[in-house]
Amino acid sequence: MWTMKVFSKKSKGVSTTRSEALKSKPVKSSQITEERSESNEVIIHYPVTMRPLIARLAKRFGQPHDIIQTKKLRLDKLGTGVWELIDGRRSVRRITEMFAEAHQLQRREAEVAVTQFLRQLGQRGLIGMQ
Repeated sequence: MWTMKVFSKKSKGVSTTRSEALKSKPVKSSQITEERSESNEVIIHYPVTMRPLIARLAKRFGQPHDIIQTKKLRLDKLGTGVWELIDGRRSVRRITEMFAEAHQLQRREAEVAVTQFLRQLGQRGLIGMQ
């Protein structure tokens, strides 16, 4: 009889303090393009690499496997507002302050919303941090 062990790996990445994170400056990726919808919301086009398994299957069936695919991300009004504040010069703290003022939010509430949104953009490779 055998047993299966489950291990949880902890990220060995660099731990950033809250203060350091708020000082960082988000920068838009150079690999994206953006457009405006009819309702003046931002639509971001970004490249996506094919997963290795899918690429092997595509190659096996004679399909192009090295084509870069593009995805679209349509931002809502709030996301568009934050996106427009990302210029590479403003810190996360400043973006949070401006977002809070524009939407009459408490600073902490705005901080949670903005940082979560920026984290999602970072996971998709749409922004980086300086």
